[in-house]
Amino acid sequence: MSETLESPKPKAETHKTMGGKVNIYRRENSDNWQCSTFLNGRNWRVSTHEDSLGRAKDFAEDWYLALRGKAHAGLLQKETRRQGKKFKEAAAKFLEEAPILTQGQRGPTWLNQHELKLNGIILPFLGEKHLAEITSGVIQEYRIWRAQNCKTGGTPARSTVHKEIVCIRQVLKTARRHGWIEYLPDMSVPYKTSGKITHRAWFSPEEYKKLYEATRRRAQEPKQERFKWECEQLHDYVLFAVNTGLRPDEAWALQFRDVTVVKDEATGETILEIEVRGKRGVGYCKSMPGSVRPFERLKSRSRPVRIDEPGRGGTNERTRLPEPTDLLFPKWQR
Repeated sequence: MSETLESPKPKAETHKTMGGKVNIYRRENSDNWQCSTFLNGRNWRVSTHEDSLGRAKDFAEDWYLALRGKAHAGLLQKETRRQGKKFKEAAAKFLEEAPILTQGQRGPTWLNQHELKLNGIILPFLGEKHLAEITSGVIQEYRIWRAQNCKTGGTPARSTVHKEIVCIRQVLKTARRHGWIEYLPDMSVPYKTSGKITHRAWFSPEEYKKLYEATRRRAQEPKQERFKWECEQLHDYVLFAVNTGLRPDEAWALQFRDVTVVKDEATGETILEIEVRGKRGVGYCKSMPGSVRPFERLKSRSRPVRIDEPGRGGTNERTRLPEPTDLLFPKWQR
């Protein structure tokens, strides 16, 4: 009875060549030799596909000399950049994390706008690029591409492109947090001049008086009786806005429980203390005395409410006094 002898399994070995700059090694239980070197700030590895140490050394020396040649020609840096994650992967990670990490700080509109910008505009240009390839030059190429590819046929507004750059920065910040890139590229606008200088519209005292007298007359004598509630609301909104200094969106978001009538310790006047929910979170506002009376009218004014009555087949409109969670201005008279 004959016995077959198994050939011994290869053991792990390591050799050096090119003055110790190149390692030639074989893993345990592997027939083929590998080679590696450190060049341009990173490790490079490749298989020789050779089981002979002599032929593996010849391959490793030729491979190393070719790498050195690419490094001198500036080609090795480009190969380095074509490693790692792509921009589209970082964008997907940003859209996955943002709803959770920004909960209570950013609303669904903010997230939805970023998603629309990424899917509709940014990813077609940057999606397939590796993150390390996205340099300051690529950001400027995006700006040029964006100016030449506007859906309206014109040039996109400065603020539009700025919002898109902010979105790109958010994605790259996500990549940096995960260690996919080491730093963010410079995204500032070259040759930047000052933006368009505009002043917010404002009323002179004479114009303001003309406005509130007109809204007061309309509240007292509406063109049609069914518009009386809207006219009264508009008049009180004008007085409330001027005497609080709130932005329109801040005033529209106010609930009755956000406003308290107090006596100001410094002046002894009756004013409003308001909890304002704006784009920068919750702030506190002290009003002028002229806002108290409009607020009291708002609070005491019955408002129309539609009540669903399924059993009677439709809705019924009734009136009731405002509740603490009701908006001060539930309807905007455009």
